[in-house]
Amino acid sequence: MEISENHNDNGILALSPQGDIDSQTARDFEDHVIRHIDKGSTSLIVDFSAVDYINSAGLRVLLLAAKRLKKEGGRFAISAPGEKIMEILKVSGFVRILDIYDHTDQALAAWS
Repeated sequence: MEISENHNDNGILALSPQGDIDSQTARDFEDHVIRHIDKGSTSLIVDFSAVDYINSAGLRVLLLAAKRLKKEGGRFAISAPGEKIMEILKVSGFVRILDIYDHTDQALAAWS
């Protein structure tokens, strides 16, 4: 799995995974996210514009990151989920517990 990173001037990290987040890729995704949290990132946006599918293993990573950042006084959001991803987030109830924005710029503006 390839994950692009973008750090802005306000210390917000945007991660952009590409492809599916499933049982085979969730571990790499988790390692990447946790590594940044361990290094001190406290504001994290995951841009889903290039993600086609996420399963329960991937959802677990999102929940883990959100809980950990909340515990440390940080922020976590998802941006640009496509129709399929949004349906999965709705069915799983994640729309009630995570901040979800249409675009990364929207999340950045909300946090500024």
